[in-house]
Amino acid sequence: MIDDPAAQDEAFAAGPGARRRLAPGLSMRAVVPNAITAAALCSGLTGIRFAIAGDFDKAVQAVILAGLLDGIDGRAARLLKAQTRFGAELDSLADSISFGVAPALIVYLWTLHQLPSLGWIASLAFAICCVLRLARFNARLDTLDQPHKAAGFLTGVPAPLGAGLTFLPLYLSIASGRPEFANPVMVSLWMVLIAFLMISSIPTLAWSRMRPPAHLRLGVIALVGLTMAALLTEPWFTLAAISIVYLLLLPLSVIIYGKVKRQDRMHTPDAP
Repeated sequence: MIDDPAAQDEAFAAGPGARRRLAPGLSMRAVVPNAITAAALCSGLTGIRFAIAGDFDKAVQAVILAGLLDGIDGRAARLLKAQTRFGAELDSLADSISFGVAPALIVYLWTLHQLPSLGWIASLAFAICCVLRLARFNARLDTLDQPHKAAGFLTGVPAPLGAGLTFLPLYLSIASGRPEFANPVMVSLWMVLIAFLMISSIPTLAWSRMRPPAHLRLGVIALVGLTMAALLTEPWFTLAAISIVYLLLLPLSVIIYGKVKRQDRMHTPDAP
């Protein structure tokens, strides 16, 4: 639909030919995944509101909920065959706020405000790197030459996971009650590290690469069930453990990607 009334009047004055060239409105099918994206955006922004009120438990939970909704909207769009350029742009804008701006402000209000200069720079670095990562992703949408994607890998740490990783000191602080995890210098350096991982060219495992062998699949199902039970009983320790396991998988991702590329070179005949 056209939001500008003046543009609408001009279109009708120009005749039916001009009206046919106007971009059509969103179909009802496309509204569902975009509504989920909007809900994720609202959840991320609400996390900032909780942080301002000093309720950092709920602030983190709001960003995690935004991450879960972000994982649903794309799948809903593919299921409904409602993938649109509008949805892709809206998703990136929502992600930049929910997983870039919101975590940066939450962590700043939690502990980095004790170092107004260094803490704010670290928060800015995280937010900017998240936006840069999403811009790089959008710029490569129509690029055919993507070695990581062709091999079933992602480039760098995804924005939702980056947001979850930057909360690791907060998880540990809430779970243990120890003030050492809220050290603003340590947290600043941690945020800068995660910011670098988001914009890096490190190959990271995508869901499509996680194919456990047949004899381990029942064990994986059991592990997922136990993880859910742990999240309900000891959420903060469990979130910290998930974050640490993901970080330990990063070197493994690089090794697996190297093996995949070597196998591809072995099976690719030399050019004449």
